[in-house]
Amino acid sequence: MGRSNDGTARRKSSTAHYQTFPTPPPKSKGQPPSDASRTSSHDGTHLARTGSKSSDHEESPLPIRQLFVLAVISLSEQTALNSIGPYLPQMVASFKDVDPGQVGFYVGLVASSFALAQFATNFFWGWLSDRIGRKPVVLIGTLLTAACFVAFGFCKTLWQAIIVQVVIGLGNGNQGVVSTCLGEITDRSNQSRAFIYLPVIYGLGGITGPVVGGLLVSANAHFSKKDPYPYIKPNLLSAVILIVDMIITMIFLEESLEEARDLPPLGKRMGNLFSWVWQFASSSRPSYLRIPRTNHKRSVHIDGDAANDEDYEEDSVSDSASQTSIPEMIPHHTTDLTHSQIFNRDTLLLMSTYLIFQLSNISYNSLYPTFGQAAPPRGRDLSPREIGISLAFASAATIVFQLGFFGRLRERLGNRVTYRGCMAAMAVAFILTPWVGYKDSENGDGGMSTGRAWLWVELGFILLVKSLAAVGCLTSFLLLSKITNSAPTHSVLGTLNGIAQTLSAAGRAAGPFFAGGLFSLGTHVEPKGEAIAFGVFGGIAFVGFLMTFGIRGANLESEGWDEEEGSEGGEEEDDEEDHAR
Repeated sequence: MGRSNDGTARRKSSTAHYQTFPTPPPKSKGQPPSDASRTSSHDGTHLARTGSKSSDHEESPLPIRQLFVLAVISLSEQTALNSIGPYLPQMVASFKDVDPGQVGFYVGLVASSFALAQFATNFFWGWLSDRIGRKPVVLIGTLLTAACFVAFGFCKTLWQAIIVQVVIGLGNGNQGVVSTCLGEITDRSNQSRAFIYLPVIYGLGGITGPVVGGLLVSANAHFSKKDPYPYIKPNLLSAVILIVDMIITMIFLEESLEEARDLPPLGKRMGNLFSWVWQFASSSRPSYLRIPRTNHKRSVHIDGDAANDEDYEEDSVSDSASQTSIPEMIPHHTTDLTHSQIFNRDTLLLMSTYLIFQLSNISYNSLYPTFGQAAPPRGRDLSPREIGISLAFASAATIVFQLGFFGRLRERLGNRVTYRGCMAAMAVAFILTPWVGYKDSENGDGGMSTGRAWLWVELGFILLVKSLAAVGCLTSFLLLSKITNSAPTHSVLGTLNGIAQTLSAAGRAAGPFFAGGLFSLGTHVEPKGEAIAFGVFGGIAFVGFLMTFGIRGANLESEGWDEEEGSEGGEEEDDEEDHAR
């Protein structure tokens, strides 16, 4: 019986809900268990994994209202950012300073400028969100992005467009902050359900964005006296969408950074900021610079004159009041973490494989249209309409898979195995793509088959594998990473998410450049020169797959994950065995 009681105590102390009274539980659900409780869970067979559920544990309900607000933020931004794609080539071609033969190069330059700018500032926005809170950073990013979209609609030269894209990238780090908020408003019992929907929102944005950009720009749009700003309509609509998003965020989004929850409202803090600046500029002795003198020794007056004493007491009280009444503007962090605690082996491996995933994913997205449109034997002579239909099919299939099947697959395999398998599938998609067949046998040889029907069957299968691998990698990374499940403290979540988004931007900036260069190089190689680019990036994805075997932290799995059974929900059997003993 003593053993059973000890086992029960250990199970309760290892839960993510801190049922260890009289010590008050933390306010943040997502806070990981302490090192002490994690250490105490090493004894016992069923406690070899962290995050085990006790027999009376129930999955925490999802914060539906906050999830909806975060979904609005993500969908609004993805709609706006993706609205540029459909008309960008036409817009660049209409600039007077662009040579018609270099339109493709300059389109890539405009697109890469956004990613390069994000690479420069994503870490800063994540760090800032750890200092002033998540909500202020989201509002700042949304406002700057809305203003930049208005400016983009008025661009009439190439360099104006590049500058505006750079400013959009510099001023918006909301994608990482949204991921941080999701990790803070959920815990390990319901994170898997919440994070499944984030890639779905991105997929919907990939559909709504092109609709906005494609329908509001005419096919013959060009700069003229009659229509001096032919691309203003989709940009104004995007700005309106972002302003509505900002209003919803301002009213309904709750601050998820625990250290910032006790601060005054954002409007009050802004007023405090202006008050401090005004005092500094106009007063010779601002109240926040005064030093209280309550600890100074009071002078003793032999003549019995109490006037000086009264003046001193009033001055001391006034100074003390001015010190205590200074409102806080930023949270105070009491956690002092070492570099090795934050950037341990699992964190470094996750960040490295995430960079490889983003590099591979954006490279494939850049290579496939180029490969599809190119003339045989290097390409498959697909029209833009055919390429668009194939990508739409992949996007629709991805949404269905994410909503209907991914959750059950992840529960069956676990976060680590799912992440590993999706990295392997990404490598397989790269290797198979250059071997799809041709429309006609006269176009070339070296494919797996010949004929239009077989071409679409093969392309459909490969695009499906690649799209499912991409959405699986993204979701598994969000669930696996130290950013959500095992960060030492929530005060560094924003910084870590900023690093992740910085790596993502680096991959998105470098991928198209190197992919295009390698494909151009392959056009001079016989035979199967098109396989060079796909083979190189397939090899990079395979390296990422091998690196995932080094990710071994048991606390990276969702709560209730059974390491031995290979699925979630095995806690009842463990409890029964303990009671039997």
